[in-house]
Amino acid sequence: MNDLAVLVEKPKAETAIAELTAEGVYDDTRKVREHDGKTVELPVTEEPTGTDVLDVIEQVSPEPRLPDLEAHLRAQGWSEDELDLAPKSWAVIGSVILAQFEDCPRKEEVGEALLDLHGEADTILSRDGISGEHREPETTVVAGSGDTETIHTEHGTKYALDLRKVMFAPGNQQERARMGTIVEPGERVLDMFAGIGYFTLPMARAGAQVTAVERNPTAFQFLLENAVLNGVTENIDAYRVDCREIEMDQPVARVMMGYYDAHEYLDSALAALEPGGIVHMHETTPENRLWERPVGRLREAAETHGCRVEILDKRRVKSHSEGVWHVVVDARIE
Repeated sequence: MNDLAVLVEKPKAETAIAELTAEGVYDDTRKVREHDGKTVELPVTEEPTGTDVLDVIEQVSPEPRLPDLEAHLRAQGWSEDELDLAPKSWAVIGSVILAQFEDCPRKEEVGEALLDLHGEADTILSRDGISGEHREPETTVVAGSGDTETIHTEHGTKYALDLRKVMFAPGNQQERARMGTIVEPGERVLDMFAGIGYFTLPMARAGAQVTAVERNPTAFQFLLENAVLNGVTENIDAYRVDCREIEMDQPVARVMMGYYDAHEYLDSALAALEPGGIVHMHETTPENRLWERPVGRLREAAETHGCRVEILDKRRVKSHSEGVWHVVVDARIE
């Protein structure tokens, strides 16, 4: 058989493509296309052995896939100046593609081209900013069905979310996965800014007992849903409250602070931590203040509690804006 394809359910397409690629059998020279209302055809070079699929078929009249967005737009007659304004990167989050369009012309054409490139997606969403007390995303549907509810899978962790209502940072993927590798089964953890379960879920899946705190009501509902979706309800105690108001019945071994202004909450974090416990503090820091500012904030807060700080690790997660980095400092507090 030539022009093989596998059938998978639409919500599982993103994960299946990653697994097929890892197997070395995914054929990115042909388009992903819809098979029926519930399934898609993912082109493969040979029958996979390690990816769960519904069926293997031979595609009828397979369609070649242009290699990238630029090729699509050139084929539609875009000028060099217009191409310079097109998005240079985007993220596939479940069945939604999230991109920043800013001054891009003919946004709908770009959206349709992205849908053509990523047949597993059905909605293109423009990320326009963040607003409000609960840091809610400002978005615009650019192309596709407009359905922004989806399930996104990373390293086996499933995140149900609505990208019109809650934030999701694709650039934090490695940090989310990392937290699932460093906790111990049974370890008590406080996640002060749990959101939909960004860090809570990988830690709970690794066996940690996580107290997850989130005050945004929409994010909190997805947190509860995701605990069920991942089968970790027994590992998560979830509270919808300001994290400064939570009272722990006993100290925790680790505090997760996945919020850019986490330093403002260090007093509460250190009060919840057992002697020798670890804090993971996120922050946005100008390049010229790495690593003096985040480390200084940790040391200053620890000093007020009569504690000393041992810096275990310092990491740049991603660029936040020009000259500013999203960073994490891991520290043991004695």
